[in-house]
Amino acid sequence: MNKSLNHLPHPHEDALTLASHFTDLAPPLSARQAQLESSRCLYCYDAPCVNACPSDIDIPSFIRNIQQENVQGAAQKILSANILGGSCARVCPTEVLCQQACVRNNAQECAPVLIGLLQRYAVDHAQFTAHPFTREAPTGKRIAVVGAGPAGLACAHRLALHGHDVVIFEAREKAGGLNEYGIAKYKLVDDFARREVDFVLDIGGIEMRHGQRLGDNLSLSDLHLQFDSVFLGIGLAASRQLGLPHEDAPGLLAATDYIRELRQSDDLTQLPLADRCIVLGAGNTAIDMAVQMARLGAREVNLVYRRGLEDMGATGHEQDIAKANQVRLMTWAQPQDVLLDEQGRVRGMRFARTRLEGGRLVSTGETFELEADAVFKAIGQTFDDAALSDPLAQALNRVGDRIEVDEQLRTSVPGVYAGGDCTALGQDLTVQAVQHGKLAAEAIHAQLMLNQEAA
Repeated sequence: MNKSLNHLPHPHEDALTLASHFTDLAPPLSARQAQLESSRCLYCYDAPCVNACPSDIDIPSFIRNIQQENVQGAAQKILSANILGGSCARVCPTEVLCQQACVRNNAQECAPVLIGLLQRYAVDHAQFTAHPFTREAPTGKRIAVVGAGPAGLACAHRLALHGHDVVIFEAREKAGGLNEYGIAKYKLVDDFARREVDFVLDIGGIEMRHGQRLGDNLSLSDLHLQFDSVFLGIGLAASRQLGLPHEDAPGLLAATDYIRELRQSDDLTQLPLADRCIVLGAGNTAIDMAVQMARLGAREVNLVYRRGLEDMGATGHEQDIAKANQVRLMTWAQPQDVLLDEQGRVRGMRFARTRLEGGRLVSTGETFELEADAVFKAIGQTFDDAALSDPLAQALNRVGDRIEVDEQLRTSVPGVYAGGDCTALGQDLTVQAVQHGKLAAEAIHAQLMLNQEAA
């Protein structure tokens, strides 16, 4: 664990009790429940749920398969559109995507079809004797994929399906990206993320190289020379800074660092626990951090945001999860000072009250203090600038701190594509990253085959 929290105590509950706090947030459907739920679908023509799905899954079709007890066929339809359909069924904010669009989600019925749980049921219960997709004839083309997160894995799988050889370069010792390191433990339990990676690689034609970090022992210039195309799915590896004095004090840490350690821990009793903690932020990462600290046994968890609840990136569903875990959501408060004890460790924060004035966020002049043993930053991610340090990487057009791509996921450098959180397209969602990887792979395949025909 990061040395910043070494001075904190450990959870007081035993390992089995702690583990029980991190079981499935939404328990899976039984066969009977899946049958009943699938029967509620109206199998709409031009279904609004499909239009709302970032990965274009044919939702009515797979649900009809479940109703007809063809679970294998349902899973095949899901995975043909979204090869990470298992994890997306667990972590997707369906309440603001497909289920919000469901025609049964109205004032009279007040209950959409539980599409996410049905998708999980289909993928979990499909018993494939071999990989469900067969590679096309080898093309002789080699593509480099940088990053083994959802975007990179989806891109690699689709390219392998088309007969290309793919090498994935991954900085960490495990593949999976946010699914492995950044999602709340109660959303993706056990070793599901690893098993899903193994499933993706089972198609063949994909080589995984770990310990390869762009800007360190890997350069875009070299990859561009050595491979026929390059796909960047590098995410956003650095945490944004508050810009306050004492930001490096013991007890102040990026939430993503703690979540990573928690997800990789085999013994939750050895994690540092802040009895009183503050989480800064308004997105799903902030909620994940706050809820997990509460489940580890923190007595007081305050999630603080500078604007109002309606502006939070976390959905109402996520906010409800926080409230159900006794997390206090404090709004209209902006960090002003990090408060330290005599040993130079975090003892709390001072906040300025805020309000909107002419559409701009301003301070009211009032301040207040919160005591805390630790403060976790969940104020957003940004590029690790070292990743794009070589000359070719610096030639990539940027939009703010993201890589600029067109509708085919092409960057400004010919032969280099990008997708997922590192780009300026869409929402920072797992399902969106999968779609980016899939679309980029199709664009790469089309271009390579066009070049081959021209030659």
